[in-house]
Amino acid sequence: MKPEFSAGRNLAMKVPAHEHERTLSFYRDVLGLRQLAGAAPGSAKTAAFEFSDKVLWIDEVSGISQAELWLEIITDDIELAAQYLHDHDCVRRDDIESLPEGFRGFWLSSPANIIHLIAAQNQSDTPS
Repeated sequence: MKPEFSAGRNLAMKVPAHEHERTLSFYRDVLGLRQLAGAAPGSAKTAAFEFSDKVLWIDEVSGISQAELWLEIITDDIELAAQYLHDHDCVRRDDIESLPEGFRGFWLSSPANIIHLIAAQNQSDTPS
């Protein structure tokens, strides 16, 4: 049996600290995307922008040399998805970033090393 997968509404861009402010300015000031207020409570290093029907999260990350794009994938059955992806030799990356307590999802790397948050349908509004 195969679980259903669909694109989530969150995109996360992990940006080196030395490029973070200029990146925020690019999306906010140059492109004019609407910055979402209060999108990242307690974190001055994260900003969120309206990106059509998606949310683009821009996170400052120390110790990386170039930006990374992380994608959210929603599934109808998180347990079946975990087993299905394991059976297809997909690499879990739960070490990459902590998820909130009780969150029903996990991190996965594509063969091209793009990080994906695999999340249960009821988790889709949680930021990546």
